[in-house]
Amino acid sequence: MKKTIAILIILGLFMPVLSFSQETSITPPETVGEAKELGEKALEVGEKELPGILQKIWQEDVLPVWTKMFSWFKDNIWIKVWPLAEKEIEKRKPMIEEEFEKEKEELKEEAPEIGKSLWEKFKELIK
Repeated sequence: MKKTIAILIILGLFMPVLSFSQETSITPPETVGEAKELGEKALEVGEKELPGILQKIWQEDVLPVWTKMFSWFKDNIWIKVWPLAEKEIEKRKPMIEEEFEKEKEELKEEAPEIGKSLWEKFKELIK
């Protein structure tokens, strides 16, 4: 058993290295002109095929995942959690309204002072 695991580990480490030693049919361009031609071909192919490729990726990969995520959220979170949150909101509503009224009164008291100071600063800028 230990020998089998050791052999698998060794093969797992060396097999990827062997793939790098294989020859490829792609060769880098030798002149600037060849590089320019290669770039122009790549741009032409990209302009023609890229919209279709992106549309295919969107429809076959992205949209189904987002649709599943939304369905899961709607079924698991929204339907189960919203009633609990709604109860908590109703429970805290009087407290929230009371705090809102306090904030409103504080703003009414502070607003004239803020307005005066802004007007005074504006006058100073003009002088």
